Amino acid sequence: MTEVPPKKTGSPESSRRISGFTATCVLVSNVVGTGIFTTTGFMARDIGDPWLILLLWGGGALLALTGAMCYSELGAAFPWVGGDYVYLREAYHPFVAFLSGWASFIVGFGAAIAAGAIGFASYVLQLVPSEADSTLQVKGVALALIWSLTVVHVAGVGPGGFLQQILTVLKIGAILLLMVGAFTVGNGNWQHLVVTQSKPDVGLGTLVVSFIFVTYAYSGWNAAGYIAGEIINPTRSIPRTMIGGTLLVGAVYVVLNLVYFYALPVQTLAAPPLMPVAEKTAVAMFGPTAAHFVTIMLCISIAGAVSAMIWTGPRVYYAMARDGFLPGFFSDTQHHHGTPVRSIILQSLWVTVLVLSGSFEQLVIYSGLIITAFTALTVGAVMILRHRRPQLVRPYRVPFYPVLPVCYVLVAGVIMMFLGAEKPAETFWACLTLSAGIPLYLLMRKNVRTSGVT
Repeated sequence: MTEVPPKKTGSPESSRRISGFTATCVLVSNVVGTGIFTTTGFMARDIGDPWLILLLWGGGALLALTGAMCYSELGAAFPWVGGDYVYLREAYHPFVAFLSGWASFIVGFGAAIAAGAIGFASYVLQLVPSEADSTLQVKGVALALIWSLTVVHVAGVGPGGFLQQILTVLKIGAILLLMVGAFTVGNGNWQHLVVTQSKPDVGLGTLVVSFIFVTYAYSGWNAAGYIAGEIINPTRSIPRTMIGGTLLVGAVYVVLNLVYFYALPVQTLAAPPLMPVAEKTAVAMFGPTAAHFVTIMLCISIAGAVSAMIWTGPRVYYAMARDGFLPGFFSDTQHHHGTPVRSIILQSLWVTVLVLSGSFEQLVIYSGLIITAFTALTVGAVMILRHRRPQLVRPYRVPFYPVLPVCYVLVAGVIMMFLGAEKPAETFWACLTLSAGIPLYLLMRKNVRTSGVT
């Protein structure tokens, strides 16, 4: 007898209004933030070989694509709101799922939104300089962005989806304009690709650290899973969105890095300042005024990423509240067109605290370790569920099983080992952050509803 997942009622799943295109916009916006515009400078300094750097970006695309395929199997089998939280609950135990949701609230979405909003404000103030207190201005602009986007997403899936489409189209359009302009009228030279920086042999540790930077730039490819319960025809749309969106981002990242090396030799990219790679590239090809275009492009890119996280993150807390691991107050959507308004406001309030206190910076530093760990556990859930629940309906199956999930888990394991060895303090704080959620889990466990969660 074929096992059919239990139907979840009284939730956004009852009103699927998100198209595959909108879901893809959410994914692309969630991934393309600032990483692709800043990371290559550090890689140029540490590695000094254009082709090796391009290989790492291509490897990051393959790793993200592998993860997207694994998540596609889970998302198509469990087309519900909540993403990783749902998959970890079904494969392991509600405790593991709760810690994932806790980490999402504190670090994965909370700190990431705060950092993105502060970055957005910093770039905006570059365009509109002022003599006023810069710290207050940055926080004011950041909060204005957060709450403006919050209002839009509270209004419902329609306005939120429309805004996400606009921001994503503008973001990708600006990047394509930069790439096309570079290869048509830009002042570049393909000889830059054969010139390397004179450096000693690059060790494995350096390559792994650089690859970690790359994987951070690709993080967010699982965004469609969080809104799976609201996507039209999820069993088909989720795999197409995750795989297609990840392929699109991978292609953009590799070509954009080609633009960097076409515009400037690796020695120049490795020279301080390291972070504004896109700006240095645009100025070299089009002149000083191009710096403003890049700054505007970064503002749009960050705004799109923040919007996507404000949309997707609360779906996790909504799912936790429905299971009883957060107060049921946060699971109510009946009067808001299927939108978890209270969960959205809860997240934005926490982000506001982080922005005003400035305490998000340390959270961001060690968030990568937590995100990598839970992503690896989720990919591993594919193998666990194949063993435990072989009769589960799987509209999409990971190709080359079990090679792809095993490879992903092994690579993630290597990354976590290097992070633990190189960043012991950050590893300690990551463990402490997760541990802080245990008392809340024990407190809320008695309120778990009799909905099949044990």
